[in-house]
Amino acid sequence: MKHISTFTIVEANIDVHKDYAKDICAQIEESAKARGTGIAKRSVDYIENKFMEGKGIIAIADDGTFAGFCYIESWGHNKYVANSGLIVNPQFRGTGLAKAIKKKAFQLSRKKYPSAKLFGLTTSLPVMRINSELGYRPVTFSELTDDEQFWKGCQSCVNYDILQRTERKHCLCTGMIFDPNDPRYKSTVEEIN
Repeated sequence: MKHISTFTIVEANIDVHKDYAKDICAQIEESAKARGTGIAKRSVDYIENKFMEGKGIIAIADDGTFAGFCYIESWGHNKYVANSGLIVNPQFRGTGLAKAIKKKAFQLSRKKYPSAKLFGLTTSLPVMRINSELGYRPVTFSELTDDEQFWKGCQSCVNYDILQRTERKHCLCTGMIFDPNDPRYKSTVEEIN
């Protein structure tokens, strides 16, 4: 693990961060292979588009090294928003960076889509812990978006056959949701913002 004292965590900008898109894609794919579970593959064009739309959060180490990334995507006519593609450069894992990136993505999601339910699918225990700290709760897949485009993103996952066989009711991922309209979340929203 590399010791870096500071990271800059900002909304990604195509003019400033374009050169990092290829590295982000490669690290997403490598992480999926290493874990043997699914992270949907993304193209360089897809990541660059997130930069252009103002829907990406990027972390850069103080020496200019790519440190981490997460993006947001809206589904079901903006009723649901996913914080997806969370990746931390292996040399910076264990530094708390993933939590800081997720928090920034949470804030960006709430700013862009204040009424939307935020959700995610993950097999990662650390991500589940971070989501729980942000106020997400585990849910069945039936509580997630029914937007077919979202579920098509799962096709590149090695576990997609499970999702198909169970008619999209079960998989190895855990679904988690944050509902800003549920009064139980009020303190979390105030605390995060």
